[in-house]
Amino acid sequence: MLRYAVLFLIVALVAGVLGFAGVAGAATNIAWFLFVLFLILFVVSLVMGRRSPV
Repeated sequence: MLRYAVLFLIVALVAGVLGFAGVAGAATNIAWFLFVLFLILFVVSLVMGRRSPV
């Protein structure tokens, strides 16, 4: 998931340099959403992985 966030960020940067503002904005929003989702899932997996065995 982090790979896709970085990929969309690169697409946004390239589109921004080439002047495609709409594509750059959409790719930036997708990258931001994927990065936040990655962080949430990462924190949840850290918390769930540290439970002691019963």
